[in-house]
Amino acid sequence: MDSINHQRDHLASIISAITSATDPYRILTERLALESSKDLLTFDGSPVSTGPNQTIEVKEAGKICVVGGGKAAAGFAAGLEHLLGRERLHKHEVHGLVSVPEGCGARLDHIEIRETRARAHNLPTDAVVQATHEMIHQLSTLKQEDLAFVLITGGASALLESPRAHISLKSLVRLTKNLSHAGVDIQTLNTIRCMTSSVKAGGFAKVCTAGRLIVLVLSDVLDDSLEVIGSGPCIPHFVDPLAIERILLDSNISQDDRRLLSESIYEYVTKHNVAAHNQTLSSDWITSKGCRVTHLILGTNALAVEAASAASSALGYEIFSATTNTLSQTANTVGSRLATSLGTMVSLGTTENRPQALLEGGEATVHVPLNHGVGGRNQHTVIAAAKDILIDQKHEWPTDTLIASFGTDGEDGPTSAAGGFIDTDVAKSLVSQPNGIEDAMSRCDSHELLKSAGGLIETGPTGTNVADIRIVLTHPN
Repeated sequence: MDSINHQRDHLASIISAITSATDPYRILTERLALESSKDLLTFDGSPVSTGPNQTIEVKEAGKICVVGGGKAAAGFAAGLEHLLGRERLHKHEVHGLVSVPEGCGARLDHIEIRETRARAHNLPTDAVVQATHEMIHQLSTLKQEDLAFVLITGGASALLESPRAHISLKSLVRLTKNLSHAGVDIQTLNTIRCMTSSVKAGGFAKVCTAGRLIVLVLSDVLDDSLEVIGSGPCIPHFVDPLAIERILLDSNISQDDRRLLSESIYEYVTKHNVAAHNQTLSSDWITSKGCRVTHLILGTNALAVEAASAASSALGYEIFSATTNTLSQTANTVGSRLATSLGTMVSLGTTENRPQALLEGGEATVHVPLNHGVGGRNQHTVIAAAKDILIDQKHEWPTDTLIASFGTDGEDGPTSAAGGFIDTDVAKSLVSQPNGIEDAMSRCDSHELLKSAGGLIETGPTGTNVADIRIVLTHPN
């Protein structure tokens, strides 16, 4: 058999299984239901509650408003329209607006899906701010008997935005971009977003005047923290100014960015009673306007790992490991670790004479130099694995093996790719290019190198987002 082609086919099958299992429309319609004559909203068969004896009976609601943002938000909106059905959609005057990236749009009957930023441009735009202000107006004009749904999925941090008065959108974008290039992890980056935005850290929910607000979440962060997913637009939480001060000391950022962060700290401390916010509130809470807020996490990275494991088993692989790595690690570290695991799996496969598969969820960081090229954390990860084996160890790429890493949203940095893979043929192409691997590593310029070697994973926008998946496949020689 042509094992290289089979492995590539297997990789495509595993990716397809992941995308299918994490499809937001499928997840919502499988986990949410309306039961009994009062249209009781249930989640996995149990009534959704906003407090003691506070179930959601849709039949008793007035208008229903649906807003939100993220790469998977259109699928959630479509699933919600399907769940409600034509009669309820008209009876409850269902309306709303959802902000999504280019390529993730859809045409629905009652909820507007608006593409507010370009693909592979994970930063807020004027269109994002305009859409956010329209959503705020919709939420703030509801009555107590009305019901609101907020859809929050990966990418919402850049798709729901209203900068605080002291900061311009241009400055906010520059700050976010520079901190990302400095390798700041997502938790730290979202802490800064909360301090510079009026809709993060619960600000979005605080404007809602409906009696009930249900937040439907698809998690793209590895510990599924509601504070971090989309920067927590519906969950108030304490933002530690000291954490920002540490960033000022530790990060290689410009004086303009330092000044902006300092102003943000002053603004936050001045306008907030910091001592009163030293504890994170529950995911179910009541706003100052009397709106009861309830969060439901419908899908996570673990779901993608499970789907990858099941698909690999169906293809005949013995599962070497299937985990979600919650540690914050650089792409260099992850790539080197995958290379080590590959060596162990090859030895094990040779001894036991059966294919092995490693499946791992995660999200690496990359420190981007000033003279950087074009790439993404997943493409950088597989190049790091290639460097470890082909250059550092001075070995040939093991026969009949593959390492891949890709973003479940179909995006990997400002590129057309979702990620990359290395197999025997890709490795041969890489070693034929003098200094190609080392230059790509030092300049974060993995995209063109992998493209020329035939090692890109290109899925286009998938309409979902549950972080990244790494895949290692081996066959006995």
